[in-house]
Amino acid sequence: MDKLASQSEEGDLLINKQVRIPRTELLYRFARAKGPGGQHVNKNEMAVELLFDLEHTSSLTEEERAQVKQRLASRLDSTGMLHLESQTERSQLRNRLDVTQRFIRLLRTALQPTKHRRPTRPTRNAIETRLKHKTRASRLKRLRQRRHHED
Repeated sequence: MDKLASQSEEGDLLINKQVRIPRTELLYRFARAKGPGGQHVNKNEMAVELLFDLEHTSSLTEEERAQVKQRLASRLDSTGMLHLESQTERSQLRNRLDVTQRFIRLLRTALQPTKHRRPTRPTRNAIETRLKHKTRASRLKRLRQRRHHED
């Protein structure tokens, strides 16, 4: 996918047909990247952290916000801020593009409607296999029992 394919003319991020996130709602913080990399890494702030305030965004409806909060709960802090980091590239611009694309993909998947499971019956083979397993387990447990002999 093209790096700029998910951006509209105004600079908004296009998540899906209904949702646009203005770039003004995204906050980027920069830091020095961790790990090896020599002098270049030690002098320049190339690591990028994207912050998105899910609690106070005007881009999502209440239903969408609740769905995203439920699905991304492990990525949110206590104030409802979404944190994403990127430090894989040697350029701040590329890390910024990378973290923005990851944000778009993450929101897209979080906003997809859930498929409702259609209940199905187990196959005859599955039932037979389950019953065989139960019989084997029962036989094994019976063999483990102590026999009380009356002397």
